[in-house]
Amino acid sequence: MTKKRGRKVRWGRLVGALLIVGIFIVGLFTIFQYIEGTYKAINQPFKKAEADSFQGVENNKEEVNVLLLGSDSRGEEGARTDSIMVAHYNPKTQKVKLISLMRDMYVTIPEHGQQKLNAAYSFGGPELLRETIKLNFGLDISHYAIVDFKGFVKAVDLLVPNGIEVDIPYEMSDGIGMTLEEGTQKLHGEELLGYVRFRQDRLSDFGRVQRQQEVVTKLKDEAISLNSVAKLPELIDLLGSYVDTDIDTSTLLTIGKDILTNETGEIQTLRVPEDGSFENEDYEGIGEVLEVDLEQNKEALKEFLEN
Repeated sequence: MTKKRGRKVRWGRLVGALLIVGIFIVGLFTIFQYIEGTYKAINQPFKKAEADSFQGVENNKEEVNVLLLGSDSRGEEGARTDSIMVAHYNPKTQKVKLISLMRDMYVTIPEHGQQKLNAAYSFGGPELLRETIKLNFGLDISHYAIVDFKGFVKAVDLLVPNGIEVDIPYEMSDGIGMTLEEGTQKLHGEELLGYVRFRQDRLSDFGRVQRQQEVVTKLKDEAISLNSVAKLPELIDLLGSYVDTDIDTSTLLTIGKDILTNETGEIQTLRVPEDGSFENEDYEGIGEVLEVDLEQNKEALKEFLEN
């Protein structure tokens, strides 16, 4: 009886040792993949179609503000952006904050008078939109990134192949090329894009902005793992086909690694305009707009970024 027990103990130790060695080898392979992929990614920089004309402020040591634009028509003249966000990253604290700017805000666009915010991109691309945001909200932008929605779909399926769970409040179908049934379910890339782009929301565009922030936050939470860090170079290589930006790849890798390794913590979000700071108006030739209290929202932005 004693001998058998001794064999069981020895076999148990052997199996345990093999598992540890196996995990170690997998870890080394993952790190190797990351380093190799990072090297390849750095040598394959992003497109910079608008970089020469973009006059973003130089990065300081405390913060970076990146203008994030989602569009079906990246690079086409006269195109309007479907979503406007600013990602705020603090290299010291490694914290990320996300600001959603409502595209229907009635603002002053340099040399074009008062128009909806997203018209600035149509008139002058990311540079004019940067100037417009600075003029109306006092927010300095360092970089921009225009994301083709096809890239969003592929990135979701790469990082979260099992999908992201969302609670769909009611059936969504108009204008998204699919039908999303009411209830809690897991959505993959194409379906998730339909979810964030659905326009016939009972909360109008506010509901769409809320869903965009929800998906960005959940995508970040779901993607955090050693696996995702290993996929980061592949992700950057993939997005190189679907993103126009003036951000250098090494900076993007650093921020991406912080996010995927959860060093950034929870993403804080803000919507501009904030509640109680706007009124709905309808102007001839422009349509429905949001008349915004600019000073109130400047203060809200300042407080959000400083705290």
